[in-house]
Amino acid sequence: MLQVIRDEFVAAAQVAAELLRDPAVAKNWGEPSALAEFGVAGLAGHLGYQVIAVPEILDAPAPAEEKVDVLTHFQRVPWIGADVHDEFNVRVRDGGEKLAADGPDALVQRVDQAVEQLDRLADAPDRPARMPSWGPWSVSLDELILTRLIEVTVHVDDLAISVGVPTPTLPGIDIVASTLAKIAVRRHGEVAVLRGLSRSERAPLSISAF
Repeated sequence: MLQVIRDEFVAAAQVAAELLRDPAVAKNWGEPSALAEFGVAGLAGHLGYQVIAVPEILDAPAPAEEKVDVLTHFQRVPWIGADVHDEFNVRVRDGGEKLAADGPDALVQRVDQAVEQLDRLADAPDRPARMPSWGPWSVSLDELILTRLIEVTVHVDDLAISVGVPTPTLPGIDIVASTLAKIAVRRHGEVAVLRGLSRSERAPLSISAF
């Protein structure tokens, strides 16, 4: 399963790179996206960062922070359920805009370069790893790749909708959906998720993982 996650991430990163090359992205670069307060450029930059960050993490030393499992990680993140103007969400948008500042061609070039380096994942040892924006904890490298797979999958759909193109086939969707369901159970409770997935007549308004 762990190698499958890595393989699916590489495939998803390639899908993201292809979407970023779509002329519709450059055409709508200065327009608002489907996400509140997020422009297309910033959203494209945020999507691209999910790929660009992985080779950087592979080059970084193993962190000393506490290692937790991926569901505990999602319990601790400050952005789930946070207001769009929350400080963390503002930093995310600013980071996406900064990465996109040199335009769509420059972003595509950086993402393509990162994709070319993802063959290193196949032989990378599973060790603690973390994103720079996280709190004082880490996860295993494989679970970090899972978090990036989720991010890429969700934001590929966001960007496609934002620029008016069909959402591409999403690699690893079964893994992503399974993980999102587990997060949703922790957030809303098992009965709410059961009803949301099986009983529309008594389903809660939302069983969103995020």
